Amino acid sequence: MNRVRIRELVRKEFIQLFRDKKNRPLLIIAPVIQLLVFGYVVSTDVKDIRLAIFDQSQTKESRQMIDVFNASKTFRVTHHVTTHNAFEKLIIDREVDIALKIGPDFSDIIRSGGSSPIQIIADGSMSNIASSRIAYTSTVLNNFNQTMIKEIYKQEMDYGKVDARIRTWYNSNLESRYFFVPAIVAILVMILSFLLSSMAVIREKESGTIEQLIVTPLKPIELIIGKTLPYVIIALGQMVIVTIFAVLWFSIPFRGSIGLLFLGTCLFLLSTLGIGLFISTISRTQQQAMMTAFFFLLPFFMLSGFAFPVENMPVFIQWLCHLNPLMYFLVIIRGIFLKGVGLSILWPQFLSMLIIGVAVFTGAVLRFKKTLD
Repeated sequence: MNRVRIRELVRKEFIQLFRDKKNRPLLIIAPVIQLLVFGYVVSTDVKDIRLAIFDQSQTKESRQMIDVFNASKTFRVTHHVTTHNAFEKLIIDREVDIALKIGPDFSDIIRSGGSSPIQIIADGSMSNIASSRIAYTSTVLNNFNQTMIKEIYKQEMDYGKVDARIRTWYNSNLESRYFFVPAIVAILVMILSFLLSSMAVIREKESGTIEQLIVTPLKPIELIIGKTLPYVIIALGQMVIVTIFAVLWFSIPFRGSIGLLFLGTCLFLLSTLGIGLFISTISRTQQQAMMTAFFFLLPFFMLSGFAFPVENMPVFIQWLCHLNPLMYFLVIIRGIFLKGVGLSILWPQFLSMLIIGVAVFTGAVLRFKKTLD
């Protein structure tokens, strides 16, 4: 391979990329904007649960229970209703998230030492959020039960129990942005490198400059390297920018090695750029290349563990996930950011990405031919 030929081709690619003024914000500003948008929007934290109360008891005990919900920062009592129809309509119209119905004999049952049933109605149209809201509601009711036991039974009640002392490592407050923002860094690197490389060769064909490249002394491998190297540099630069924003803007801890992060990103780019180049060699137009790239992006995203745990998927789908380099890169980037682990822990993911990347990139090189066909 001739380094001078590759260098000049890389220089030509950079000139061609930045000559178009439309590409400049796409390459520099867009990743930061997407990180800020996704960082605030993509969240599973449960906040501001709107609560409706149907209190048929109207007693001291029922008001005490309502006060417990009012005192919580998570809940906001927005409606007090007096009829069952109004109770149901609030859920149907999505004006509340949780509705509590307190029976007329609520206080009598509690004072007699019994367990008074409370009807909890949750909007299950979004099942994952509904389960979290129900869990928060159960926690508040458990606290209320402890308060009522102390009030009814004045004497000290000592009995054997399990004293659970919970410590959550790496994300003590269980903030969802700690989970999602590092993954968004990987998603942005994948999307931009994928889309840009998928149009690398086809752009030359459409602009009519492919003939000039064919007659040059560039070998196919030199042409492939010269075409991909600019996108590697751009992707690494974008990774640095969005990582800085993730740490400084979203206060995501970075506990690992920046060198290991660069190595993982390079191995990940080996796969994404290889797939992008393969798409570019089989496509006839930039529109066709773009549509094919989006066809790959959605399965990559869905089968990566970004939002849905791979362990919850069917066994056959889990096997498909092991062909997805993004799944391994998410493990690497979260491990480096949050846990600060090194190659001694993450070597299986690095090895898997290396195997996939070499296989994909080799296939793209073999598919590429220095001809007009």
